[in-house]
Amino acid sequence: MCGIVGYIGKKQCQGLLMEGLKRLEYRGYDSAGIAVIEPTPGTAAPGTKATLRTERAVGRVANLEDRLEKIGGLHGTVGLAHTRWATHGGVTVDNAHPHRDDKNGICLVHNGIIENYATLRTLLEEKGHRFQSQTDTEVLAMLIGELYDPEQGLEAAVQAALREVTGAYAICVICERDPDVMVCARKGSPLMVGIGAGEYVVASDPSAIVAHTTQAMALDDYTVVKITRDGFRTSTLDNTETTPKVMQLELELEQIEMGGFQHYMQKEIHEQPKAIRNTLRGRIDEKDWVIRLGGLQEKAKELVKAKRIVLIGQGTALHAAMIGEYMLEDIAVIPAEWQYGSEFRYRNPIVEENTVVVAVSQSGETADTLAALDEAKERGALALGVVNAVGSTISRETDAGVYIRVGPEIGVASTKAFVGQVAALSLISIYLGRRRFLSPPRCEWLLRQLQQIPGKIERVLEQDDVIRAVAAKYVERENWLFLGRGYNYPTALEGALKLKEISYIHAEGMPAAEMKHGPIALIDDGMPAVFIANKGPQYDKVMSNIAEVRARGGHVIAVATEGDEDIKRVAEDVLWVPDVPDQLSPMVTVVPLQLLAYHAAVIRGHDVDKPRNLAKSVTVE
Repeated sequence: MCGIVGYIGKKQCQGLLMEGLKRLEYRGYDSAGIAVIEPTPGTAAPGTKATLRTERAVGRVANLEDRLEKIGGLHGTVGLAHTRWATHGGVTVDNAHPHRDDKNGICLVHNGIIENYATLRTLLEEKGHRFQSQTDTEVLAMLIGELYDPEQGLEAAVQAALREVTGAYAICVICERDPDVMVCARKGSPLMVGIGAGEYVVASDPSAIVAHTTQAMALDDYTVVKITRDGFRTSTLDNTETTPKVMQLELELEQIEMGGFQHYMQKEIHEQPKAIRNTLRGRIDEKDWVIRLGGLQEKAKELVKAKRIVLIGQGTALHAAMIGEYMLEDIAVIPAEWQYGSEFRYRNPIVEENTVVVAVSQSGETADTLAALDEAKERGALALGVVNAVGSTISRETDAGVYIRVGPEIGVASTKAFVGQVAALSLISIYLGRRRFLSPPRCEWLLRQLQQIPGKIERVLEQDDVIRAVAAKYVERENWLFLGRGYNYPTALEGALKLKEISYIHAEGMPAAEMKHGPIALIDDGMPAVFIANKGPQYDKVMSNIAEVRARGGHVIAVATEGDEDIKRVAEDVLWVPDVPDQLSPMVTVVPLQLLAYHAAVIRGHDVDKPRNLAKSVTVE
């Protein structure tokens, strides 16, 4: 949930590191820091003698920039930087990364959690080490320092320290006594090394690398990398050399720029038609109206034999998984269920023969989902992934999967990843359905309807100003309800989540029928109740639920199908969507809810892309 960037090469690194931090700030923004190895003035070449200098600041990366300007900057060609989302210890300068040891000028940045840090800290304190912070990361820095031997070098100290560590980590380490070396390692938290000409950029996200090189190596768990300007070496914790896997980054620089929009979230909402077209591109054969999913081809026979499919995720990805359950049962006629990844692992989950587990994640690094996936595989499940990030851990750990291909998502509140996940799950459902009970005419009809979704989202986006006016009308109300039925019950959950995440308005999403089993007591005069009331099998039931809210003084905001005259008589405000088949409707009905939340947050003066207490990729449990 934090951002790492490191550099070793020939360039002055401060500017590059700070640029990388700005690109990674969406991953954590409680505090930020930088460390650079500065050659001692008067030496013949960088690295002959060196001094480690660090600078840290609470708050945004801009605060760190101000401090660097005041001190005249840091000057050197080896350095690392970090933007933090607090786990151990409060948001203070002392707790900000980088952290250093007290003996050897060793400095590191760290994402993840060291679970046995308290035991290690006690041991190190007994050896005379004195700590300045409350963090688990400083414990790791001290441990590496304790084990450092100048003759064996930094790499050996890092390997030895990590053999004593329990937990998750992505680390980047430098040392003023070993000034021409950088050592990185990973277990459970993402980290990659960008490979240039005589220079290397280390980062927890490709967005910090792509401006400098498109060649990168994603680290596997328990991998250690020793980097010098002349090259790199990969090994295991016991120093067995391994073969690196270098890949081409597909990310392009313009994809992570704002592109004229006020916020990344706004940009990503408006990118959703393009995002779904990318998800579908090359996967629908219009000649025979069948689906081609290369990522599932080798496992197609096993999938068709599936007796049960379990979809796991967290947050927005879980809401997509819930819609996937409806689709798989409705279209593919396979028993399906959704579960929180965080709960699945710590139960005694039943994984019978021919059980398939589908991990849904934007980043492909979500710690709870990864842990659940590992548990499912251990019990014999066939593991699939529905992810966005190419080369991510989930994509590597699953037996097969489908990339959603929506491009980088920078805004913390997920939008285009959600519709991409739903689109991918619809492809999987139709793909399996056609191999089981779905007739060719029904398959063709569904695929034709799916191809029309991007254009229908574009029609919703044309109502941006209308939706902003509705948000302004109710933005001072601190309690909202979001209600839907069937496929749009998860959409209601997603609408409530978006409003909570970025506007800090309390909102509850629930099945519309559940309201009268208790939550109806919350409704008072003028309370906003957002109903997803598009035309579908349960439309009449939703209209009855609307009447119940109106009878108690609630104000109804309806997401309704274009041309519905009845809804006008019962809703104070209507957000129109085109007519869409029930199975595919969440991809369209969610868009006005995203815009409603976005405008509410902007009107209330909040930072839409970086909401308080949240980070984009939750890589710790």
